[in-house]
Amino acid sequence: MSLSPNVRLLAVLALAVGVSACGSSSPAAPDQSSIAYSQTDFTIGTGAEATAGKTATVQYAGWLYSETGVDHKGAQFDANVYTFVLGANQVIKGFDTGVTGMKVGGTRRVIVPPSLAYGATGNGPIPRTRQSSSTSG
Repeated sequence: MSLSPNVRLLAVLALAVGVSACGSSSPAAPDQSSIAYSQTDFTIGTGAEATAGKTATVQYAGWLYSETGVDHKGAQFDANVYTFVLGANQVIKGFDTGVTGMKVGGTRRVIVPPSLAYGATGNGPIPRTRQSSSTSG
């Protein structure tokens, strides 16, 4: 069963905005290991519910997490339409979790901590994060 392409997700990813470098004079990346997952529905859809095993097509935008940005939005790194099967490990865990339970026509903001995304290593435009247990080198 496929969901309509009208399911929309607004994702705000809780990832670091900088990189920590050992022996460098540049400032350390903020420790974002304690940021919690959260989701906020702006519009509750009226169509079919997104559940594991269903195909979802979402329109999303992703921003790096910012402690000081409006709605915690830092630099935008992506905006697209994406189709995937919920619960099939085709996307980061935070994206799967954020879409599950939405109904067609809904809009939701999701804050995804590094532990449910790319961890401390980052990926592409998403930088590495400094974890509180990291050591200097």
